[in-house]
Amino acid sequence: MKVLIGVDGSPLSLDAVRMVGQLIDPSQDEVAIYFSPSELERRLSNQPATIARGAAAALFAEARVLLPTEFTKPPEMITSSEPAAAGILESASGWHADLVVVGARGHGSVERLLLGSVSRAVLHGAHLPVLIVRNAPPENRGLRALACHHPDSAAAVTTTLTQLHWPAESQGSVIGVAESMLAGPLPAWLEKRARDPDTAAIAEAWQQEHDDEVHDLESQLLAFQAGLPQRFQQQPPIVIEGNPGDRILEHARKDETDLIVIGRTPTDTFTRWLLGSTSEAVLAHAHASVLVVPVEKQD
Repeated sequence: MKVLIGVDGSPLSLDAVRMVGQLIDPSQDEVAIYFSPSELERRLSNQPATIARGAAAALFAEARVLLPTEFTKPPEMITSSEPAAAGILESASGWHADLVVVGARGHGSVERLLLGSVSRAVLHGAHLPVLIVRNAPPENRGLRALACHHPDSAAAVTTTLTQLHWPAESQGSVIGVAESMLAGPLPAWLEKRARDPDTAAIAEAWQQEHDDEVHDLESQLLAFQAGLPQRFQQQPPIVIEGNPGDRILEHARKDETDLIVIGRTPTDTFTRWLLGSTSEAVLAHAHASVLVVPVEKQD
C-alpha cells in the first residue's frame, strides 16, 4: 500500500504521521511525506530560498522519526509549489497513492463552513480513500476503529481495511443502522389504536417489517464482518436504529472510538440537499479521525 501524508508543520499534521505509523507494515508499505513550502516562501519573501528548502528538510526529518524505523523502501519527501490541496492531489495521482492522509484543524462550525480548507478540498477532490486525522493516536491503549456498513460501500470499505495493518492491541467494531420509516418500535399512537381488526393488521405489518429489516441487516453485517481483518471479528456486530449519522456519532463517542471508517456513496445534488449525507454528518461532527472510502458511481 502506498500512503501519502500531507504535513504543514502543525502538531495535528504530525499526529497524522503518528496515526499512519500505527496502520502500516514497513516491510510492505510505502510512505511519502508531502509538504508545500509556498505559504512559507510567501511569509519569508525577503529571505533566501534556501531557508524554505531547509524548513522542508527539517519537517521531513521530524516526520520521519514518528514512523517505524525499518522500511524496505525508505519514505520519500515530495514538495510542490502548488497550493497545499492542489499539490497533495496532484502528487497523490503522480505517485500512484492508495491512501491520502491529512490533518483537520478542528471540528467546529468554522471548519464546517470553510469548504475550501485543505482537508475538505482534498477529500472532495480525491478519487481514493482519504484519512482525516483529528487527534493523536492513543498512547495508553490500542487504536479503536469503527467500520460503518452500507450495502453500496461495503465492498470498497472491506478492500481498504484489508490493505491496512492492524496491530494486535487494536480493536475493531462493525456497526449498521436500520433507517427506514418502519425501522423502530411500534409507535405509541398506533399501539393505542390497535384494537379494531384493521388497525391491528397495520400494527402487525409494521412490526413484521421492522423485524424483517433488522434481521436482514444483521445478516448483512455478519457477511461484511467476515471479510474484514481479524481485529474486526472479535465481537458481535452492532445493530442500531434511527438516523445513521446521529447513531454512528453517538456510538463513537460512547465507545471512545479513535477512527471511524465510512463509505462515501455517490448521490445526486437534490438527494444530498434533501436528505443530507451520512459521511458529511460524521465528518462535520465526529471528534474521532475519519477514514472516508469513495465508491465509484456505476453507469
